[in-house]
Amino acid sequence: MPKRARLVDKPEIILDQNAQAPLYRQLYERLRAQILAGQLETGTRLSSTRVLASQLGVSRNTTALAYEQLLLEGYLESRVGDGTRVARLEPEQLAQASGNGSKQDRRVAPATQRGLLARRGQVLLDEFAFGQKTEVSSDKDVFLVGEPEVAYFPYEIWARLIAKHARQSLQAHSRYQDVQGYGPLREAIVAHIGITRGVHCMPEQIILTAGAQGALDLVARVLLDPGEQSWVEDPGYFGARGALMAAGAVMLPVPVDRQGISVAAGRQLQGEARLAVVTPSHQFPTGVTMSLVRRLELLEWARETQGWIVEDDYDSEYRYSGRPLEALHGLDRAGRVIYIGTFSKVLFPSLRLGYMVVPPQLLEGFLATRRFVDVHLPLLEQMALTDFITEGHFARYLRKMRGLYMERRDALVNALNQELGNILDVTIPEAGIHLVAWLPEGVSADSVVELAANQGLRILPVSRFSMQPLKRDGLVLGFANATPEALRADVHALARVLRSALIYTPFSLK
Repeated sequence: MPKRARLVDKPEIILDQNAQAPLYRQLYERLRAQILAGQLETGTRLSSTRVLASQLGVSRNTTALAYEQLLLEGYLESRVGDGTRVARLEPEQLAQASGNGSKQDRRVAPATQRGLLARRGQVLLDEFAFGQKTEVSSDKDVFLVGEPEVAYFPYEIWARLIAKHARQSLQAHSRYQDVQGYGPLREAIVAHIGITRGVHCMPEQIILTAGAQGALDLVARVLLDPGEQSWVEDPGYFGARGALMAAGAVMLPVPVDRQGISVAAGRQLQGEARLAVVTPSHQFPTGVTMSLVRRLELLEWARETQGWIVEDDYDSEYRYSGRPLEALHGLDRAGRVIYIGTFSKVLFPSLRLGYMVVPPQLLEGFLATRRFVDVHLPLLEQMALTDFITEGHFARYLRKMRGLYMERRDALVNALNQELGNILDVTIPEAGIHLVAWLPEGVSADSVVELAANQGLRILPVSRFSMQPLKRDGLVLGFANATPEALRADVHALARVLRSALIYTPFSLK
């Protein structure tokens, strides 16, 4: 059904959920047309993204993306404390508006007024509250998402390795280092991912980065011009979207089903995407593993369109059941996949060490850009991690934590089924350190989350990671950072919250 809303004293906005164009693109086009027609005059202050999303009945991501594109193209301007207003258009913008809009969409108009922040900085600031709420953690939080258990890490071994290299190697390596990272560590990574993930490459293709986020940022800088398009999973990882937003890219939300990203749905979207960012091993946040058929479809899309696939191999180390599927990179015969891995989630989050496998034809461009980002990473941690891998500590730690996380996953699943089996539809993940419990249709996850917060439970809804409205919302529940006893206790508390929330919501019990 079309969604309707009205800006204050302005013409009605109509979005059609059944149209091929994404909702954010429809909203962008409606607002742009009203600005060019003079219906929204220079200086008019627009509703906030949150207010407009509520009026339209869409996610805040939809309105934020529409505003972002209008900001990048110079139709809107945003200053801290003054909200978002219609900018004064330059003559060339008005002249080009009557022509083909496709070229206009791909350019960034000159700034009409300088504020405290650049437009992209303002957009990211508007989104920062979401990222902050997602990442800040507390020891009392049980259902934390993306937070590994850090109590069992062998800190004594790690400290010994750090101390060894601090004593023996500092002077020899005190000058500027290879922009790609410490050579022996790249060799150790090549051996590890070749055996465990079927990723076959040379050490020269490895670039070490500040976690997976550093790799995503580098990809967006090198491969995307402002206004160019990228497929993103919907719902999907907000860190990938943030990197694309910072590069000025246009994101095309592609739905995720039980087999992973829908390549057919992506092909039906208007526009030509230059790349696709995916999490095949353990899709974030739904937890599904991309099927082999879907992987081959995605690789075929990249081959046909000469597009790039960014494979964030999220949580691939922790797989509990099912037949392991090799990474997309291992299936790629056309050299279109950029593989990303990280040690931050596996070892401990403050270790900001990740890596990417870059196709040979792109390597020179990536290295040239990397030299102007952060030159190279701190060296001691790279040296210690090399020994940690080659001496066998890494493999032993993975085996230990895989068993621990599987016990906690099973404890959470059993508790949810016992307490809420007639309300929630629990997806048992084959991999990773979180799961999704789907709510009955028509039940507001935001209401449940708010009631849970009043009881001291911090929970994220699936819709927080979605750009398009969901037919059915759910709760994203981490299990890695809590004991089975704590998980069972908080599920009991969550059950009280859900029953309270559903008293006034008609639904059918299973």
